[in-house]
Amino acid sequence: MKKFFSIIFLAAVSCSVLYSQKPINRLTLEEVIQLAKDQSPQGILAKHQFRASYWEYRTYKAEFLPSIKLAGSAINYNRDLSADLQKDGSYQYVERNSNTSSLGFELNQNIGLTGGKFYVSTALDRTDYFKNDSTSYKSIPYQIGFSQPIFGFNRLKWNKKIEPIKYEEAKRNYIQALENISMDASRLFFDLILAQQNLKTANLNYANSDTLYKIAKGRYNIGTIAENELLQMELSFLNAGSDVSDAEVDLQLKKSKLKSYLGLNDVYDLELIIPDSVPKLQALYDEVLSLAKMNNPKILEYDRQLIEANRDVAQARSERGFSANLGATYGINRDAELLKDAYANYNDLQTLKVTLEVPILDWGLGRGKVKMAQSRREVVRTTVEQSIVDFDQDVFLKVMQFNRQNDQVELSKKADVISQNRYNVTKERFLIGKIDVLDLNVAQSERDQAKQKYINTLSNFWRSYYQMRSITLYDLETKQPLKADFELLLK
Repeated sequence: MKKFFSIIFLAAVSCSVLYSQKPINRLTLEEVIQLAKDQSPQGILAKHQFRASYWEYRTYKAEFLPSIKLAGSAINYNRDLSADLQKDGSYQYVERNSNTSSLGFELNQNIGLTGGKFYVSTALDRTDYFKNDSTSYKSIPYQIGFSQPIFGFNRLKWNKKIEPIKYEEAKRNYIQALENISMDASRLFFDLILAQQNLKTANLNYANSDTLYKIAKGRYNIGTIAENELLQMELSFLNAGSDVSDAEVDLQLKKSKLKSYLGLNDVYDLELIIPDSVPKLQALYDEVLSLAKMNNPKILEYDRQLIEANRDVAQARSERGFSANLGATYGINRDAELLKDAYANYNDLQTLKVTLEVPILDWGLGRGKVKMAQSRREVVRTTVEQSIVDFDQDVFLKVMQFNRQNDQVELSKKADVISQNRYNVTKERFLIGKIDVLDLNVAQSERDQAKQKYINTLSNFWRSYYQMRSITLYDLETKQPLKADFELLLK
């Protein structure tokens, strides 16, 4: 009966494997990471986030470039009564029934240094009077104007300080996002490697348990082992069969997670190739900290936050106190009943305007806004100072963890080899009856644990490796800063 169960179980497993067999795609760690960068949802999201930042930066740059606009209206119909000044100084209400069409061009240029605006425009209006069936034209061949706030908040000046930092921050965030993707991909890679190894180990243990169980039955029949030892071997055999089933389920789960992360379809099966070596690297704290403070986007973020806090204080102060605006225009214009006459014998067009705004009583509103902005600035400054301290400590801990990884990999690799040799020796001694099944089970468990620990140690090393790259945006192996083809991202 027991033999029949084992045959049925193996047949079911074999049929399942044959049924689900697909073309195998064998991938290395480097290939998995590259796939993750190119086509994973996280990689695509990082690309679009950079593109959004790029166009935000382009919008900021465009504010300092000349802009030209065309404006006009085809229909502006008006019918009403309006007061008309008479020669004797009195007013007479007359009916107006007209439609005005207009067309104009305007060139604008913002002045970043002062926050003002310079413009040049030209326009033509045509008015049709329906009551007396007449037409008039008004032309402005050119008009030059200037508008300048005095003692006001210069938004352009502050944007010139902040926006380039934001764009550089976006570049570094993208590179860092790729390294974070590498960390996640390596974790999922080794999760699947471990699942592959666990299934391989489970199948091997099942085959060994089957063999040892048959040997134990023979020994029991001739009276060399007790029934208790035979039952224990049978239990190990049954547990080994259950472990195979669990390992297969876990393998499929880990495959699905990795495929989903990489954006792969289900056409190909995955088989991963375990890295046979790791880079021999030793990180120096002072060097890593210097690289991190030079390249990490967090440092730029801290600088930007301080500048933005100072900007908010300046804006609150400008809105509280005295403000003025200077506006001036110069040009020529003419009105006439005929279009040709509207462009002859021009009249001067001149305006000069100074507006003032002085708050007299605001019940402390302006002063309160300034105090709130100053308080927020102090909060930002304190937070940034503490964040920098935490950043330094975090770098120190990451360096310590990284420098331990090489030794851990070497030790776990040796332990893996030793535990395998010990199991082989223990198995041979069991076969000749020198030890009992308990010693064999211990050796098998130690072998399996050592193999798992070795794979986990490799996983920890590569995640720590890409973590160091993420912190510094620097390749410690090649001694080169990490770069990205940003022009390609925008295509």
